[in-house]
Amino acid sequence: MHCSKDIKSFTPETELELPLYLSGVQAGFPSPAEDHIDRQLDLNEYMVQNPAATFFVRACGDSMRDAGIHDGSILVVDRSREPGRRSIVVAVINGELTVKRIEYKGEDLYLLPENPQYPEIKITPEMDFEVWGVVTGTICRF
Repeated sequence: MHCSKDIKSFTPETELELPLYLSGVQAGFPSPAEDHIDRQLDLNEYMVQNPAATFFVRACGDSMRDAGIHDGSILVVDRSREPGRRSIVVAVINGELTVKRIEYKGEDLYLLPENPQYPEIKITPEMDFEVWGVVTGTICRF
């Protein structure tokens, strides 16, 4: 799959309300279906907490696959959130965008992949490093 790194700003002009069913779907053994719709779900409302600070970007590669971020997934990123320990962030390292998990080891800052085939990245003072925002959700197609 070709992956574009285009960044899209959030625009809340369009409402998209779809039915949200009251009962969950069993991921194990099947359960009888319930025909109760809880309410309408607006995906903008559900996925975006701060529209003015939110953007979307497409993930490329599989370094975050074990966190549920797959090649082609669309990341919902909030620039207003402060990244905490173990947050997944979109960052720029020496001009290149990346999505990784933040971790501190003592006084050192690392960006960790969620795939053992990739190395962790130690952030050093020599690097041009900036966190663009915290990933608050993903959207993917199967």
